Amino acid sequence: MDGSSSIGVAAYKGSVDTVLLFASTLTFKGKNPVVTLVDKVYHTGVKLTELAMAQVEQQIQRLPNLKKWFVEIVSSSA
Repeated sequence: MDGSSSIGVAAYKGSVDTVLLFASTLTFKGKNPVVTLVDKVYHTGVKLTELAMAQVEQQIQRLPNLKKWFVEIVSSSA
């Protein structure tokens, strides 16, 4: 696959640090995200327990009329 055929490859021309720095300058509702590089492999099929998911659900707001994976993450340091 050459770089011109993939949007991800074509858009990414800088270093990882450059991309992380750029991502940290984005804003949503006047706030900047916390940006970190995830460099480990996540295995598919791993699920949270009901208790762990209940704790996650307290930190997110599901967006109405959208599928279950569209959420807004509520900042705890408001």
